[in-house]
Amino acid sequence: MFEQQSTAGSHTLPEQTTAVSHALPVPTPSQPDAYRRDAADVADSLAVVPATGLTTADAEQRAVAWGANELAEPVRRPQWLRLLDQFRSWLIGILLAAAVVAGLIGEIKDALVITVVLFINATIGYLQERRAERSLEALRQMLVPTARVRRDGQVKVIPAGILVPGDVVLLEAGDRVPADGRLVVAESAEAAEAALTGESQPVAKTTAPTEAGGAEPVPVAERTGMLFMNTALTRGRAEMIVTATGMRTEVGAIAEALRTGAEPPSPLQVQMDSLGRRLALVSGIAVAAYALVALLRGEELADLALRAVALAVAAIPEGLPAVLALTLALGVHRMARRGAIVKRLASVEALGSATVVCSDKTGTLTLNEMTTRALWAAGRAYEVTGEGYDTAGTVRPADECHGRDPHDTAPHDTVTRDATPYDVPAHDAAAPPGLRDAVLPFALCNDARITPAGVIGDPTEAALVVLAAKAGVNAGLRERMPRTGEIPFDPAAKYMATFHTDAEHGRVRVHAKGAVDVLLERCTHVLTEKGRVPLDAERRREVTDAARWMGGQGLRVLGAATATTGLPNPREVTGLTLTAIAGIADPPRPQARDAVALAQAAGVTVKMITGDHADTAAAIARELGITGDVVSGAELARMNEQELADRVEDIGVFARVAPEHKVTIVRALSHKGHIVAMTGDGVNDAAALRAAHIGVAMGITGTDVAKEAADMVLTDDDFSTIVRAVREGRSIYDNIVTFVRFQLSTNIGAILTLLATVLAGLPAPMSAIQLLWVNIIMDGPPAMALGIDPPRDNVMRRPPRPPGERILNARRLAAITRSGAVMAAGTLAVFAGARHLTDTTIAATMAFTTFVLFQLFNALAARSEDGPVLGRHQLHNRTLWICLGTVLALQVVAVQVPMAQGVFDTVSLSLAQWAICLATASTVLLTEHAWRAGRTWLGHPVGATHGR
Repeated sequence: MFEQQSTAGSHTLPEQTTAVSHALPVPTPSQPDAYRRDAADVADSLAVVPATGLTTADAEQRAVAWGANELAEPVRRPQWLRLLDQFRSWLIGILLAAAVVAGLIGEIKDALVITVVLFINATIGYLQERRAERSLEALRQMLVPTARVRRDGQVKVIPAGILVPGDVVLLEAGDRVPADGRLVVAESAEAAEAALTGESQPVAKTTAPTEAGGAEPVPVAERTGMLFMNTALTRGRAEMIVTATGMRTEVGAIAEALRTGAEPPSPLQVQMDSLGRRLALVSGIAVAAYALVALLRGEELADLALRAVALAVAAIPEGLPAVLALTLALGVHRMARRGAIVKRLASVEALGSATVVCSDKTGTLTLNEMTTRALWAAGRAYEVTGEGYDTAGTVRPADECHGRDPHDTAPHDTVTRDATPYDVPAHDAAAPPGLRDAVLPFALCNDARITPAGVIGDPTEAALVVLAAKAGVNAGLRERMPRTGEIPFDPAAKYMATFHTDAEHGRVRVHAKGAVDVLLERCTHVLTEKGRVPLDAERRREVTDAARWMGGQGLRVLGAATATTGLPNPREVTGLTLTAIAGIADPPRPQARDAVALAQAAGVTVKMITGDHADTAAAIARELGITGDVVSGAELARMNEQELADRVEDIGVFARVAPEHKVTIVRALSHKGHIVAMTGDGVNDAAALRAAHIGVAMGITGTDVAKEAADMVLTDDDFSTIVRAVREGRSIYDNIVTFVRFQLSTNIGAILTLLATVLAGLPAPMSAIQLLWVNIIMDGPPAMALGIDPPRDNVMRRPPRPPGERILNARRLAAITRSGAVMAAGTLAVFAGARHLTDTTIAATMAFTTFVLFQLFNALAARSEDGPVLGRHQLHNRTLWICLGTVLALQVVAVQVPMAQGVFDTVSLSLAQWAICLATASTVLLTEHAWRAGRTWLGHPVGATHGR
């Protein structure tokens, strides 16, 4: 017999009809213990009658007293201070000092050029950050724009921003919750709270108070009588009394905590500050050495000051900040085209330094679309293909899938679509015998709907609707078999049943779904390939074995059953026939497995951090290739800091974690010397996003709080985009190293040249304006072209660089010094030889020209740190060759054009003199090639990285 309970699982307050006058005193907005108290008590404390709601006047009064229902914007620095922030580094400080010194000694042109370069650099960084902020504004879609409320005894739709405590909000499946509230009506209500708690499964809601074991607050995930801002109702119907709005909500509390969170400096910021200090030291030593020698030789103070400025300018790469900012900005633009919005320029490079990526499971590694993966129906095991809520897919007998055992219901990672009878969508071909009838209860005992705009209702129910469509159940069946009654799902009962009129046979059919063990207790028969047979011990064991296997694979297991009765008003659900068991999971994204494998090949460890159950998380981790121990939040809570630090590198999956656990994990990894990237979308992820070196938020499913806390926002929510960002970051760092080597070797060459002429008693071969020309114009364009060099072949086949590695390590300093020494020797040789054969003016012009031409060959030598310098890889950067041609043309103008000669103190050179300069300049390339070839011949590889 069957019992119909149309209101089972729902609770309502007694109906009242008297509205509360707005003349009453405004009650306190704080209701922190509302979940512990009866709904009627909460309504009384907020002076509202749920049946009629607030009056408009009362709501307006409360809005004035308590403010808008909006999360407070973070405190932002004034724009002028943010522009000044671009100047906060040692390198920028040195260049500012150089500009001041140049101005003080009357070299106004030098001072102006340096100042212009500094402001170009600052403007690039400032404008890029502003652009990223504007892009993020377009992603702010989490807060509900409107809410359906009961005011003045009528249902109204109002802007969510004007909700106040005491408002009665009406919600249906698919609605997003606009504020925190105490439930007064909960009819089969479930809410998706993953954005707040990390729990991937919807939480059943009730109007009953949450019992507390003591004075300690009950965790948010266990407050079943409450709904929270930015979560969503996935099933049923609900009414709630707003208990908190804006920053007083649970989301707001986390947002407030984040406003004071500290952000660790990126590896690039640390590197550039270190480089700036070292350049300051080099510059100081060079100037001091020159001043000492000049004073001992009795040089005039005016000449000393002029050469000191030239030497200081030579020691400082004026174009480096602009090239660095432009390289990062171009990387940011490339990432934006590929699905990532970077809020800070240095974040792209920082991702390239990452040694660990801690990723949320739901929606990042997985589709966040529940999918049936395995099916046991009518006594037979099936494999279900297809992903998410797309009905394209197949339901194939397991024994026909690659010759597997018929009892093996395991979903394979890859399903090859062979030419079998079931390789077309099942609803387009004849379904296997009994399959359609077996899954029919999943389709009819179901409240979910799939629309072009997305899923309305519970994600698990949506997966069952898709399964039924794949199995051949017609979408119009619900209209032909209308529902006449139902037993709503009750978490205690663990099943749901619906009743449908079978007009053809004049009977009432009941369909049920729920936990397999619960349905088995109500079943007397089971459907097999031979039809309906008694549920004996052997059949029961077969069913439970199939369910147990699916559960062991991390699948959520649901059973389906049906029966027919002639009674118009069924009273009790018994005598059912079990028809099917479905194994459901949130499947990995198609690209995620390859992305995880690519990250691991690059030496980047991927760790899954989720609020889901350990078995489910472990199953997804196995599919994705994530290795390591599985640790639950409870186990994590029992570890002290040292224990976690000792084990954290061996753990691959953290399951059932609380928000504070995520921060603890990030700190433990950081303590072990890792550069940590943390991905996430929910409010619960925000604190960890801020604590990590690189926080990556989801643009589609991410909350405003998470986006605000992150350094990077993914517009496609795809884990593979993060791996592409790692590749981009590594390439950017390689390019930064390349142009730093290129530019600093120029500075070393200039310093050695000037110091050598002082020691030899020769006049200066280059003036300050000529050195600025070299550092900014001659070095700038080639350095920018080196900054956009294509990624090296092995960029994702080598481990991350050590977190403490310096841009200028010993090997690179040796290479820079070697190149600088060759340039200084060549320049001095040309200067001394030409001075002996001609006059000093021609000799100085030839020395200046030789030093400029050295930069053309030095750019080619600096493109790689090992391997042969000469080769086909030199042809891969077309922009570099254009820049080198431009530099050569500009130098011809500076030497041969009379107007330019007056600016640069040059004279015209003959073709023979140009040839001497060009041949001498080529020695820096040939020397580097010979050095590497010799090292390789002797069995000493130059370095660990490879050319293009």
